[in-house]
Amino acid sequence: MKILNIIKTSQDCTLTYSSGCSSGVCGSCAVRVNDKEVLACSYKLQDGDKIEPLRNSKVLRDLVVNMDKAYSFNKKAKAWQSRDAKNILLSPDDEKINEIQSDCIMCSSCYSACPVYAVNDEFLGPFGLTRVWKYVSDKREDEVKEKIDAIQQNGVWDCTLCNECTIVCPQNISPKSDIEKLRAKSSQFGYMDPNFGSF
Repeated sequence: MKILNIIKTSQDCTLTYSSGCSSGVCGSCAVRVNDKEVLACSYKLQDGDKIEPLRNSKVLRDLVVNMDKAYSFNKKAKAWQSRDAKNILLSPDDEKINEIQSDCIMCSSCYSACPVYAVNDEFLGPFGLTRVWKYVSDKREDEVKEKIDAIQQNGVWDCTLCNECTIVCPQNISPKSDIEKLRAKSSQFGYMDPNFGSF
């Protein structure tokens, strides 16, 4: 981020990029450096590094992209706790089941790294599906089936399990692992990989 600030103040005042906390917490400064997603405020630039905007989103200007479509997948995936969630206390073990998913900063690095969007731009995506796992694994959630139903099309079965999302996550969340757990949960509700029928 320091280099971007220097370029903007001393070389090109039109350079446009997003920045927020400068502490690796807000996720607003995510970019691609040398073809890998990073947070600009946490990455130490080297001579020859190539900086680009995130992929799979429309570039608004320079390093700023429009994330509206990416965020819209949270709604399609029903990635929230239902209004009728049970009012019960969770044990420390219960809280650990989905504790790390709460650390997601919505930086969209996983969305940018995901290769599925090259063939399916309606894929619900890594961070949307991770958020679904957070809620369906919560003992208080009362609408688990509804959430599982919502992620069958353009969802859990479309993921290639390539692990690119996990590699780039600055919070050490593994959307791949969460998607695998969602597949197992889906099978409990009678769903199976639709690709099995095509062989």
